[in-house]
Amino acid sequence: MPVISTRVLTLPVALLMLLFLSCKHEPFEIVTPDPIPGDTTGETGITCNPDTVYFQNEVLPLLISGCGMSGCHDAASAQDGVILTSYQAIITTGEIVAGNPGRSELYEKITEADAEDRMPPPPMAALTTDQILLIRKWIEQGAKNNYCDAACDTNNFAFSTAIQPLINKNCVGCHNATLASGGIRLDSYTAVKAQADNGYLLGTISHQNGFAAMPQGGAKFSDCQITQVRKWIAAGSPDN
Repeated sequence: MPVISTRVLTLPVALLMLLFLSCKHEPFEIVTPDPIPGDTTGETGITCNPDTVYFQNEVLPLLISGCGMSGCHDAASAQDGVILTSYQAIITTGEIVAGNPGRSELYEKITEADAEDRMPPPPMAALTTDQILLIRKWIEQGAKNNYCDAACDTNNFAFSTAIQPLINKNCVGCHNATLASGGIRLDSYTAVKAQADNGYLLGTISHQNGFAAMPQGGAKFSDCQITQVRKWIAAGSPDN
């Protein structure tokens, strides 16, 4: 039997130490991913830029009011698999392509020339030109889940500058001549005043007991906005 020399099986001590030292590893570093670009929903003190469209302030209330109601595109109804009541659902089921309105299914539907394929569908009124341009600009700017602290002055409670814009953005989609949800319209001064005089308007937006919380599916109005409505009603609900 051949004899194996032990010299080939034995490494010098110095070489063993060199190998041991060379195998030392740096501690494992945990890398935390960056937040979603443009997601400012958890931040405060963000001043609104007039050249920027903010999803939480402008786009979401518009889509909930005009499209995300019961029987259409809320989470329970989800017609055609489309849900338009949250950012993630709007991006996914509305097939939004950030930066490209022309390839975004939601934008194609709201600008469809054929009334039978348009959203909102007849007999509901189409979105206004300004509303469509707002959504287009939001998509062009990256379809971000952004938010800003919109200025609100409780001393400004005129119907034309405070009350009507608030109602139009958050309520008219469900309460108009074509779709008067609950038999209630809010698409004119006369209609809004009627609901202000009977206590319905303030009761619903301030979520008082005995009233349905409004906007349905949307965020409650801020304390400042509710104060504006309250002051307007206390002043006699003028058409000012």
